[in-house]
Amino acid sequence: MKTSFVGARIILPDVVKTGTLTIENDRIVAISDDSPADHQTVDLTGHYLLPGFVDLHVHGGRNADFMDGTETAFATVLQAHLEHGTTSMTPTSTVADHEEIMNFLRLTRQFRAESPACRVLGAHFYGPYFAPPAKGCHPGGALRPPTTPEYEKYLTFADIMTSATVAPELPGAKEFALACRERGVRVNIGHSHATFDQVQEAISWGATHVDHLFCAMSDRARLRLSQAFPMRGGVMEATLFFDELTTEVIADGKHLAPELLKLAWKCKGADRLALVTDTMRAMDMPDGEYIFGNTTNGEVVRKHAGVGVTLDGSALASSVQGMDHMFRTMLQALPDHLPEVTRMATLTPATIAGVGDQLGSLEVGKIADLVVMSDDFHVQQVYLAGKRMV
Repeated sequence: MKTSFVGARIILPDVVKTGTLTIENDRIVAISDDSPADHQTVDLTGHYLLPGFVDLHVHGGRNADFMDGTETAFATVLQAHLEHGTTSMTPTSTVADHEEIMNFLRLTRQFRAESPACRVLGAHFYGPYFAPPAKGCHPGGALRPPTTPEYEKYLTFADIMTSATVAPELPGAKEFALACRERGVRVNIGHSHATFDQVQEAISWGATHVDHLFCAMSDRARLRLSQAFPMRGGVMEATLFFDELTTEVIADGKHLAPELLKLAWKCKGADRLALVTDTMRAMDMPDGEYIFGNTTNGEVVRKHAGVGVTLDGSALASSVQGMDHMFRTMLQALPDHLPEVTRMATLTPATIAGVGDQLGSLEVGKIADLVVMSDDFHVQQVYLAGKRMV
């Protein structure tokens, strides 16, 4: 039986049109102006119909973190983000001990094969290969540079690793990046105080993406602290300059002011800039203290005023919002660019993750991951492969 969603404002990759979208089983089979009489219909008059959101960088939600290392924690996070409109994601690790990371990778493999909620595209290997001055809210005790005996064990999970982050200035970073590229794992630059030239060199190793633009990275001001002149570019400037690099922003309205969201969009464009949540376990939870990462070895932070902060309140410590919130915030910054903002939360991250041919846009032949949103862009319904989940 075919199902037609009628009367919706359908957000296509480049335009918004009112019409009918028809699915059969798990696929989109037609987008038209007609309302077929012989189909089961869902009346979406007054609503928007979007592709399911795709999140490349997410740690937790509803008081669970992927690094908790349990099936219950994984299922909780996936369900929580599904309710915010995210239908596909890459669970993201934190700086942790070796066995904790291995357990995270094992669980990611298990849930990619069969997830009870949001689709798992693969693992985002994130930490421990960060530069200490740019560690952010990650636990500092487990930071370490890449070493071949260790990362070769991680890369036994290369079949389910969509990306791996490394600070290019660390010893062993080049060898790790080349090993990832050889196994088909995308190399990200993140939590780094590298220079512009070091980023350019990392591109030659295979780096293609930079984590959370403007956050936990070097720029002209930071690099000037160690060298009075000339002023030099860092990771931020290199990310904006090199067309080879895609990147992402945490559009929660707390990490970045509207002018920085606009700058990122102007420099990178909607096809090289993704929205991410970078959300920790405090999403959907009241204000208070929470652990970022594993409950045993993680870092204690605080949820306050709609964002995660360090206990002394002096620095940010991850996001606490879902992708629907990121979408609304970016749309406030770019109110005349609805299709482009939609792409930044859907097709662009899907393409970065290597699944843009199947997910991320409302096009005939693609998987029917759908989000129904109200006139003010709050989630009303969520469909995963044609099945209503929310």
